[in-house]
Amino acid sequence: MSIALHQARVRYGPLEALHGVTLVAPGPGLTVLLGRNGSGRTTALRGLAGAVPLSGGTVVWDGADVTRLPAYERARRGLCFVPERRAVFGSLTVRENLELAARKDGFAPALDAYPQLLPLLPRRAGTLSGGEQRMLALSRALLARARVVLVDEPAQGMSPTVAARTYELLGGLDACVVVAEQRLPPVLRERPGRTTYVHELRRGTVVFSGEAAEARREPGRPAGTAGVPGTARTGHGPRPGRRRPNPSG
Repeated sequence: MSIALHQARVRYGPLEALHGVTLVAPGPGLTVLLGRNGSGRTTALRGLAGAVPLSGGTVVWDGADVTRLPAYERARRGLCFVPERRAVFGSLTVRENLELAARKDGFAPALDAYPQLLPLLPRRAGTLSGGEQRMLALSRALLARARVVLVDEPAQGMSPTVAARTYELLGGLDACVVVAEQRLPPVLRERPGRTTYVHELRRGTVVFSGEAAEARREPGRPAGTAGVPGTARTGHGPRPGRRRPNPSG
């Protein structure tokens, strides 16, 4: 189980946001697309989801080229995309949002994951705080039992305790999970018995690919960022190994 970009390019009008990006997200497991605003991490995630078309390259899912497969067909095949914004139906109640995603066994697993949602069931989703909306959006993703789960900034607006719980839930899914983050959450750096993979992007290119435990900070960068210069190990997926300098900078 895996999903990957191979030499992917994405353009927004005259501007190219991804410059031949190659990255692999194996599963079951958790992969982080890391980078500052404007790095291309969100565009890479949307490219995997089919939310933006590629101007070059391919999207490969379990060995099959799905580049031309529209987003709704990818969803039918088991891909769940949780964008940073507008990830819930604001005019519907929390209960109705969960019922839309629930299967025959109901939405109890969502409340087990986030018991904070229980007293919010009658409220319209659009009236919730940012953190509460993220919990609701992720609960819907958990109920979907998807094969691939893509989430843009899953813990945005959450308290540290709820954020840690969120990463625990995502990391425990029997799915290929890919999240986009500005910084590497400390809880993902060392996970006993589990490996978190990281692809760091800068200005539309991959500058590091490897395990989260390999990532280190550069002087002057915020704590928690990978910040490891080097070439991506494209075409082979994340794996431990030596970091090699990037002659192109």
